[in-house]
Amino acid sequence: MRFTRLKLNGFKSFVDPTDLVIADGLTGVVGPNGCGKSNLLEALRWVMGENRPTAMRGEGMEDVIFAGAASRPARHFAEVVLALDNSERLAPAGFNDADTLEIVRRITRDAGSAYRVNGREVRARDVQMLFADAATGAHSPALVRQGQISELINAKPKSRRKVLEDAAGIGGLYQRRHEAELRLNATEANLARVDDVLEAMAAQLAGLARQVRQAARYREIGSALRRAEGMLLYGRWRLAEAAHLAAGAEVRDCLTGAARAEVAARAATTARETAEAALPPLREEGAIAAAVAQRLAVERAGLDEEAARAEAAIATLAGQIAQLDRDIDRETALNRDAGETLERLSWEEAEITRAHVGHDARLTQASQAAREAAATLADIEERLSAETEAAARLAARHQGAERQLADARTTLEKNRVEVARAEAAAAQAESTVTQAARDLASAREAEAQAEQAARAAEAALTAAETARAEAQSAEAEARAARSGAEGEAKALQAEAAALVRLVNREAMAGHQILDRLTVAPGLEQT
Repeated sequence: MRFTRLKLNGFKSFVDPTDLVIADGLTGVVGPNGCGKSNLLEALRWVMGENRPTAMRGEGMEDVIFAGAASRPARHFAEVVLALDNSERLAPAGFNDADTLEIVRRITRDAGSAYRVNGREVRARDVQMLFADAATGAHSPALVRQGQISELINAKPKSRRKVLEDAAGIGGLYQRRHEAELRLNATEANLARVDDVLEAMAAQLAGLARQVRQAARYREIGSALRRAEGMLLYGRWRLAEAAHLAAGAEVRDCLTGAARAEVAARAATTARETAEAALPPLREEGAIAAAVAQRLAVERAGLDEEAARAEAAIATLAGQIAQLDRDIDRETALNRDAGETLERLSWEEAEITRAHVGHDARLTQASQAAREAAATLADIEERLSAETEAAARLAARHQGAERQLADARTTLEKNRVEVARAEAAAAQAESTVTQAARDLASAREAEAQAEQAARAAEAALTAAETARAEAQSAEAEARAARSGAEGEAKALQAEAAALVRLVNREAMAGHQILDRLTVAPGLEQT
C-alpha cells in the first residue's frame, strides 16, 4: 500500500479544503516558518489513529478544529482524508475489496470523532490495525518528527527493537499478540469470577437446603396448629351458644322494661305540650327585646361613623384653609410681578415707538442695496464655481506637475479668500453699498487672476502628461526586465539549493543508522 493523496478541511490552519497529492518518488513541502508544514504531518498521524492531544500540540482533541481568526469565523468540524493505493491487495481481509482505500476521520465540536473506510463506519482500532499491518501508524518511526533522530540514537534496546519490528512489518502481529494476551487475561479473570460465582452458588444451595428443612418443619407445625385452632373454635362456639341463650332472656326482660318506659314517656309528652302552650308569649317578648337592642346597636354604630366623618371633614377643611392662605400669598406675589412686568413692557413699547420713526425708509434703502449686492454676488459665485470645477479637474488630471499645481492651488486659495471677503461684504450690504462695490471689483480682479492661472496650469498639464507617459513606459519596461531577472534568480537559487541537498545526501550515504541495517532474506518489507 502507498499514500497517494491527503485532503484536509478545517484542520488547524487549513480552514479551506486543501488537497495534497503524494506522487511517486520524493514529494516535498517547502515554505516559511509558520505556514503549516508541521500541520500536514500531524494530520497524517491524526487520521492514522492518534488520540493524544499533546501529540497534536493541544490541550484537547477539539483543538485541531480551526478556531477562527480576525477575518474568518471558527469552523464547527475538522476532517482529514487519506487515500491509499491498494492495487496489490495488501490490506487486511476486511478492507481488501477495492484498489483504493479512503480513510476518513472527522471530528465535530461536542460530538467526538468518527472513522470511515470507503464510506463505511469503522472503529478506531480497525484503522490502527490497518496501518500496523502496513508497518506504519501514528507512532511509527517512519514519521520522523523534530528531534527523533537524536532520540533514536540515545534510545534503549527496547525502543530500538520497536523500530526494527516496524521496519520488518511485524508491528501488527505484536499488536494482535498484545490484544490476544489481553483477551486471555480477561478470560482468566472471567474464569476466576466463575469460580467465585460457583462458590457463591454452593453457599446458596446449602442455604436453600436448610430452608427446605425449615419449610417441612413449618408444614408439620402448621397442621398441628390448624387442629388446635379447630378445637379452640369449637369450644368458643359452645360458649357463644350459651351466651346467646342468656342474651335472649335479657332481651325479654328489656322489652318488659321498655313497655313501662313508654308509658312514662307518654306522660312526659303530655307535660311538655302543656309547657309549650305557655312558652310562645315569652318567646315573643324576648324577640321584641332583641330587636330593640339590635336597633340601638345600629344607631350607636351610625353615630360613631358620623362622628368620625365629622372629625375627618374638620381636618380636611383646616388643610384647605391653610392651602388657601398659601394660594393667596402666591397670587399676591404674582400680581406684584405682573404689575412690574406691565410697567417694563409699557416703557419698552414707548422706546420702540420712538426708534421706529424713519426706520421704514432706511430699511427700504438697505433692502434695495442688499438685493443689488446679492445679484452681483450670485453672478460672482456662479463664475467662481465654474472656475473652481475647472481647477479641480485640472488638479485631478496632472498630479505629476506638483510645482505648477502648487502655484495654481495658491492662486485658488487666494481666490477663495477673496470670495470669503466678498461674502462678508455682501452680509454687510445692509449698512453700505460702497463696500459691496469695492468687493465686486476685488472679486472681478480675482477672477481674472484665476483665469490666467488656469491657462498656465493647462499648459503645465500638457507638459506633465507627456512626461508622465514617457516615465510610465520606461517604468513598465524596467519592471518587466526586473520580473524576468527575479524569476531567473529564483530558479537558479532553487536549483542550487537542490544541488546542495543532493550533494549533502550523497556525502552522508552510508553514515546513517538505517543504511547500516541488514534484513534476512524473506523478511523485507514488500
